[in-house]
Amino acid sequence: MASFRSLFRPNYAQKISILATLPLVVAVAAIALLVAYQSRASAEREIQALELQLLEAKKAELRNYVTQARNGFSHIYGRASPDDAVAKERVRQILSAMIYGKDGFFFVYDYDGTNLVSPRQTDFINQNWAGLTDSGGVPVVDEFLRLARQGAGWHTFMWQKPSTGEEARMIAYVVGLQDWQWAVGTGVFIDDVLASVAAARAEVETRVRRTFLYIGAIALVSLILVFASGMFLNLRERRLADAKLKELTQRVLDAQEEERGRVARELHDSISQLLVGVRFALDNASRRFKRGELDRAIPPLDRGIENLATAITEVRRISRDLRPGVLDDLGLGPALKTLTDEFAARTGIVSSFSTVVFRNRLDQDAKIALYRIAQEALMNIERHSNATHMTMDLRGHAKGATMRITDNGCGLPPEQERAGPGIGLRNMQERIEQLDGTLRILSSRGTQSGTVIEVTLPLSHLLPPSGSTGTEITVEGPSTKLTVANVNMGEAQSQGVESPRTEDKT
Repeated sequence: MASFRSLFRPNYAQKISILATLPLVVAVAAIALLVAYQSRASAEREIQALELQLLEAKKAELRNYVTQARNGFSHIYGRASPDDAVAKERVRQILSAMIYGKDGFFFVYDYDGTNLVSPRQTDFINQNWAGLTDSGGVPVVDEFLRLARQGAGWHTFMWQKPSTGEEARMIAYVVGLQDWQWAVGTGVFIDDVLASVAAARAEVETRVRRTFLYIGAIALVSLILVFASGMFLNLRERRLADAKLKELTQRVLDAQEEERGRVARELHDSISQLLVGVRFALDNASRRFKRGELDRAIPPLDRGIENLATAITEVRRISRDLRPGVLDDLGLGPALKTLTDEFAARTGIVSSFSTVVFRNRLDQDAKIALYRIAQEALMNIERHSNATHMTMDLRGHAKGATMRITDNGCGLPPEQERAGPGIGLRNMQERIEQLDGTLRILSSRGTQSGTVIEVTLPLSHLLPPSGSTGTEITVEGPSTKLTVANVNMGEAQSQGVESPRTEDKT
């Protein structure tokens, strides 16, 4: 019982194999349906052409019969007057004698609907059949009279076969003798044509079913081969997947530890030292206050206040590095501008930042990813590039948004000389891949041509614009310039550009 249940509870590798075979099943099913549809459509066109050809042959045959019959009595009809009873009787006798095949005959109705000639169904003669319809409700005699008054025409209806007494479809050709007000015609049953068409359709269905069987057999063999090979590959690749998962987990832990270590160093090297200095300054000022040396207590108190303000600034900087508030409050443009200003002030590298606000806004995931990539790139420039100039550009285009960071440093070493991709580059690549974007790194080691990091996000990460139209806006900082051209104020604020305001200096 347990083995029976295990057959219907596939493991991970079996699920992957089943999932891999689904496209093949869908493709085979689509091919089979397409082949069946094309086969049926092509065969139906051929059958319709055959049916039309056979019907045209029948019609030509009927037209010849009527023409020959009319030629047979034209010497009588042409000389007779409209009320020549003798001539009419001679013509009726001629048409009554014209029978052919098992069911072929000529019929004559006057324009009142009275049957004058019907050699194979004599009970119709001398009776008025105006308003007669077939089993499907199609008018028969009335349509004969209408066609005759117009000169000639074809009519299709159901009629009883004289030879069998069963109904079958008939095509009749009728001409009008206007002087005598007669409708003269003949018909032919087309059940043989319909039988031929039905046989052709049955043959097509047989061929389609046979094709389905062939395709199904090929698909079954293919599925067995794919499933077997997939199981083999999954069993072999599962170990590699487990190893990669362990490596990825270790990289995540390493990144967490690195971030914790950085925050710990920041707190120890800056905040802790500053707070210790504040404590000593306050202790010194307290002792002097107790001794009554008020004038000597003021300088250490001022130093303590200054160190405390510096500590507050450092706390804000560390908090901003962990999660920059300007990114949430003002948008990506001002956040990158602030990051560039701080980079220039900290390193002395001449830096510039430019952007043209796009008519669409980036979503939150895209803004965070671009900001973190910019952070990582600037950190690499500071630590490894020996650059003297850095430029950062952010703008939108018809395919999405692109951020480009360029420096004139020493560049990256050739790929074959690297011990492996650094964790910073891996983080960049993984962040942008999660957003379906692309990351390009152009660098040449030792030529002082520098490094170019280009990040492109697809259009799916841009949100629709809002607000009213405005004019060009320029915001300048200590070493950067943010340009916003041909945008509206709603868009500018969404990208981080807003009207001047006072800042909290505390």
